[in-house]
This record gives sequence, structure tokens and C-alpha cells, in this order.
Amino acid sequence: MNEASRRNIVIIGGGTAGWMAAAALARFVGAIADIRLIESDEIGTVGVGEATIPQLKLFNAGLGIDEPDFVRATQGTFKLGIEFAGWSGADSRYIHAFGSVGRPLGLLPFHHYWLRHRAQGGAASLWDFSSAAQAAARHRFAPPGDRPGQLPSGYDYAFHFDAGLYAAFLRRYAEARGVVRTEGRIGAVHLRPDDGFVEGVTLASGARIDGDLFIDCSGFRGLVIEEALHAGYEDWSHWLPCNRALAVPCARVAPLTPFTRASARDAGWQWRIPLQHRTGNGYVYCSDFVSDDMAAETLLANLDGAPLADPRPLKFVTGKRKAAWVKNCVALGLAAGFMEPLESTSIHLVQAGIARLLQLFPTRGFDAADIAEFNRQTDFEWRAIRDFLILHYHANARDGGFWAACRDMAIPDSLAAKLDLFRANGRLFREHEELFTEVGWLQVLVGQGVTPAGYHPLADQLSPEELAEFMSLAKRHVDQVVGRLPDHAEFIARHCAADQQVAA
Repeated sequence: MNEASRRNIVIIGGGTAGWMAAAALARFVGAIADIRLIESDEIGTVGVGEATIPQLKLFNAGLGIDEPDFVRATQGTFKLGIEFAGWSGADSRYIHAFGSVGRPLGLLPFHHYWLRHRAQGGAASLWDFSSAAQAAARHRFAPPGDRPGQLPSGYDYAFHFDAGLYAAFLRRYAEARGVVRTEGRIGAVHLRPDDGFVEGVTLASGARIDGDLFIDCSGFRGLVIEEALHAGYEDWSHWLPCNRALAVPCARVAPLTPFTRASARDAGWQWRIPLQHRTGNGYVYCSDFVSDDMAAETLLANLDGAPLADPRPLKFVTGKRKAAWVKNCVALGLAAGFMEPLESTSIHLVQAGIARLLQLFPTRGFDAADIAEFNRQTDFEWRAIRDFLILHYHANARDGGFWAACRDMAIPDSLAAKLDLFRANGRLFREHEELFTEVGWLQVLVGQGVTPAGYHPLADQLSPEELAEFMSLAKRHVDQVVGRLPDHAEFIARHCAADQQVAA
């Protein structure tokens, strides 16, 4: 390619978002672009996003990353879902498991038959028919070994990993493919006087770096997207009132659970993320209902291993930029917005933003239609995830002022419509390409105690004997799938154990 026709991409900020962008751009547009990433060792990263959802496998596979190598390099473990403890009452517990629940029959998804089964006195839990849920409960894991001609295993999986190690892993990948890293703080952002596009940045050292396309991964500050281009911010804290978090690692304990845990607390919730070398923990809370000192006391009192550091504080306002792409700047990660990691969506939103950018990769003219479509798709995805998170808070059965306020708050019309439809007859529909499927919504709705009054009338076409046999076969299949799986820790030790001396 003629050197004059090459693109010049500048990524502002490193961390998980910056290096994910650098790696993907190097892989897919490196042949037509020069890519530079600017970051400062003086600026820390948030690094709370250590739990993921299954879509990350697609990102890693697209880069050609070997899964065992990735797991070893990041002290990773495997994840079959997210367990929610105490959300629908002090002793309640359910899991949002990855994969299917039962199998459809005829025109209907499985859950309508389960609702009929329960309405007629059946005692089976919804999660008795989930391979992922049952494997998680027994601490078992291996990747699905589905083969043509056999019934699918019905489960999917994601990862837990050290976000800092993942960023370092992707940095090595990106730099090996030509990405240039520049150390330094941004001192100034320069806009073209004629159209307001970003022309370049000047570092604190005085060096100037110009570019054609800028990727803002500068964190909450939004150094380019907000401070220079004034994208604006849409505040969602009236629906998602938690505004602070404390994060602390602790010593690893057995068993090595293949799921994330989100435990409800008096003013928010606590995460637990098991890694090979430690366990990640954090308390996401609303400062209107608990002091920082009391939050730290609660967090430390509920660790299952010795703390390895002091709790690290984080303040945030839940919401998103009004536009994630402005002129020639695209915001990713915290620069684009923040939604608490209740359903492990933080890293996914970075991945989705990168995929969207590649699909709508700009011409030199930065067509307005491309930018508008990027922002439309981004807005839809963020709002759909927002509604899913609000559901957890709104449909709770806990005591206390925080939880009562969440239960009583007015919710978005889009969520209210979903709740009304499900409460009537258990109907669920996925809108366009929203992230969470009907099965995801189903598990959280049922887990949070939302009970439909009825079910689809076509479920009555089975005789009682046929229904009993259908449910029995579905349960037996799950038991067979899970019975073949090894212990989670044993699988890791055999296939992708990290070097703990390096970790230490």
C-alpha cells in the first residue's frame, strides 16, 4: 500500500480497553494503518472487570489466541454463570447460568412446560434442567464436547481472569503486530479550527502526536470524548443508585468454584471472582445508605480468605456518553460510560464497541451516517443491559431502606413492558440483537421471585403422562452431561495451570 494512503490510529490510554482495541485493530486493520497507543505508568487502571460472559471467546478466537495459553497467562479460571445470593430474600440463592434451560418442544420454549409442571404441583427447580447450573453446583467443568448426531450439552462458559494480566497479554500480542506504545501523559488535545475534529495531542513532555482516528480509552475522565469534544453524559443513577465500590483480593480457598458470586448486602452487593492465584472481591454500594468505613468493614468481614491488600476505592456515576463516537473519536471502556459489573458486562461492552467500529470502520471523510449508526447501535445495547441490571434491584424481596427504595422506584417503560408480559403468561421476547437472551431474562426473573400467572396455552397439548416423560428426559440428559465432567480445579491443573512462582 502507498504510504500516503495509510491510516494513522491513536489510542489514548491502555488498560484492558486500550489493549483490547490495539490488539483487534492490529489484527484486522494493521495492513492499512499505523497504530499507536499512549499510556502513562503513573496513571493506574480500575481493573475490576475480572469476570466475563461467553462472548469473549469470540474475541479471543478472532485474534487467533490459544485458549489454554490465555488462561495460563491471566491466572484464569472458567465460569458457568453468576450466582446471586440473598437478592430475593436473606436465604435465597439462584444462578444465571450460561447456555440453555431444557429443550424447546414444538413451537414453545421449555419454560412454558416447566410453568405448567409447577402449576400442577411439580417440585422440580428451573435449574434442574440447566447443565451449566448443575455443573456449577458440583464444581465441575470441561469445554462442551458436542458432536454431530448427539444431543447438545446445553451449556456455555466464560472466564475469570486478572484484568491487568490480560492487558499485558494483549500488549505483547499487539506490539508483536506493529503497535507502538508511547509512554506519557496527555497535556493537551488539539482540534482542527475549521471542523472541530481532533488533530493531535501533545504529551506533558512536549512531544506531539497527530492522527486520523482517535480511540479514547482514558477512563472516567473521557479526556478526548468529553473534555475536548463535549459529548455529554446521560446519568442513570436514579435507576442504578450504587455510586461507589471497594475492591480487595484475598487468598484463594478451595473449592475452586466455576462461577462468579454476587451476594446482596445492606446497601448494594459484593462480588467474588475465583482466580488460580487469588480471589477477587468487591463491594458495590450506594453511599446514601452506608458510609465508606462501614462498607469496608462489611467487605472485609465477608471474605473467605485472608485479605492480600487494603480495599481500593472507586467512585462512579452510572450512565453513558450521549454519543460514544463524536467526529473522529470513538470512546471505549470507562470513557464511554459505566455500568456496574453485576452481570459481567464491562469487558463485553469494550468488545462490542470494537466490533462495531470494525463493521463501520470510517472512510477518510468520516461519513455522518456511519457515525450515527454506531451511536444508535451503542445506545440500544447499553439501554438493554441497563434494563436487565435494574431488574435485579427492582424485583427484590430484601429488608432495609436501600432495597425498599429500589423496589419502589419508577422503572423505564421498556422494562415495565417486559415485566408485565412475563407476569401475565410467562412470555419473553428478545429485542433485535440485545445482549441477554430470553433464557437469561427467564433465570433472573424466576430467581428474583417474579411469578407468571399463567403459561402458553399450547403447553396443555401434552397429556400429563407425556409432560412427565418430557420433564424426566430433560432432567436425565442434564445429569448425564454433568456426570461426564471432571472437577474444575482438576481440569485446570491438567490443561492450563499458571506458574504460581511467576504470580508470586
